[in-house]
Amino acid sequence: MRLLIAMMKHETNTFSPVPTPLTRFGNGPGPLYGEAAVQAYRGTGTGLGAYLDLAEGEGAEIVLPVAASAPPSGPVEDAAYAAITEPILAEAAKGGFDGILLDLHGAMVTESLEDGEGQFLQRLRAIAPETPIAVALDMHANLYDEIVANATVVAGYRTYPHVDTYETARLAGEILLRTIRGRVRPVMAWGNVPMLPHIMRQGTDDHPNRELQHRCATMVGEGALAASLFTGFPHADIRNAGLSAVVVTDGDRELAERLRDELLDRAWVEREAFVYRGEPLAQSVGRAKAMPPPAPGAGPIVLLDHYDNCASGGTIDTTAVLAELLRQGLDNVAVFAIYDPEAVQQAITAGIGAQITLPIGGKIAMPAIPVASRPLVVSGSVKTISRGRYRNRGPMARGLEMDMGPSVVLDTGAIEIALISRHVEPSDLNCLLSLGIDPAQKRYLMLKSRIHWRAGLGAMASAVVDCAGVGVCTSDYGQLQFTRVRRPIFPLDRPNRPG
Repeated sequence: MRLLIAMMKHETNTFSPVPTPLTRFGNGPGPLYGEAAVQAYRGTGTGLGAYLDLAEGEGAEIVLPVAASAPPSGPVEDAAYAAITEPILAEAAKGGFDGILLDLHGAMVTESLEDGEGQFLQRLRAIAPETPIAVALDMHANLYDEIVANATVVAGYRTYPHVDTYETARLAGEILLRTIRGRVRPVMAWGNVPMLPHIMRQGTDDHPNRELQHRCATMVGEGALAASLFTGFPHADIRNAGLSAVVVTDGDRELAERLRDELLDRAWVEREAFVYRGEPLAQSVGRAKAMPPPAPGAGPIVLLDHYDNCASGGTIDTTAVLAELLRQGLDNVAVFAIYDPEAVQQAITAGIGAQITLPIGGKIAMPAIPVASRPLVVSGSVKTISRGRYRNRGPMARGLEMDMGPSVVLDTGAIEIALISRHVEPSDLNCLLSLGIDPAQKRYLMLKSRIHWRAGLGAMASAVVDCAGVGVCTSDYGQLQFTRVRRPIFPLDRPNRPG
């Protein structure tokens, strides 16, 4: 058996000013190619790791032209998109593959394309019209017809935080192998409804997504090969942004359509539960300050700077929440993280133990929103200097090496602030431990995150307080100008359920 395997993943925030060149795809110089990609992802709890395990278990010949994954940011540069897709298409054109396994995201927007994955799949299918294609997608995919029409099987994550990336790809791959052997004949039905579920209401330990994803799982025991409810990514101003579903069955299109409609109907009924309502920043920080200290052995009070979330395309350099913590005098705090390569270099130059005063953050303009963030001048000692690399302990992306770039910890006496040089989401405990910060010893832990922090840090939180700061991941849709998304759409409008 001969299998073509590849990864291309990016969640595009069309409001984000953070550029997405080819060098953003990977830990340093860009994507990994060929054997380097195999070595980096073999044995990891990732989608690509699952595909490799399946293929090696079959004794298959593996061709892996490229593995490209970048943190969320603005539209992908056309040159980067071409550099990632062309090697895959070139290998496919050589022919001789029994199957193609793709680890994609489903919400990639490029400088020229609203649906980067769909257009890529359309070109791939034209090259390989008879080859079965399996696609694993993120729960935040904004699904288009071209994605489903040009794949043999599509499966999406059922967890947020995404701790089932491995399992999702394995499911898609197993269905593909059964297809290659003639044991199943996958058919798919997909659809969407006009709603933009708020990211802060999409966690799968919360209602209503918890119940919706559970129903997807039970559908597999009722005749579906795979059933996926995509909550979508609302910070993409594109036509099909929002909630969708796809169901795969073994030759039974009527069943696939019935189960798809059930998922969409259930989600539509729960649309009000997907609306997020926050509170003013000073009020939330004051509420956190008034909380009693965690009991001995309990973890920190987690403060979420969710308007500036790395995993939704934030600049992660806004300072509103940190400034409010300082203003209200919170003590024994750890902050992860402020993106500021310039400040990092200043601290490195000063050296460990040096007392320095410098402006941090607030250096990236955000023209898509009507508010701004300014640099915050802080004083403290340089506690840690690190090259910024660590390996995830999991459960999310277990074993994958991460790169924060050169990083430092600045200790003001009351607050330890991690300053980093590459965008990294705090979804793993090792992002803190690698910098010498033990969150279990802190009263407060401020994270630039929304939901993913729960994967590696959620179990230790004694309480959680949402902090409405500043950023292009704003939870206030009124700060965003939607011009391309289909209208009417809930909650921007009050449409009737179509169809």
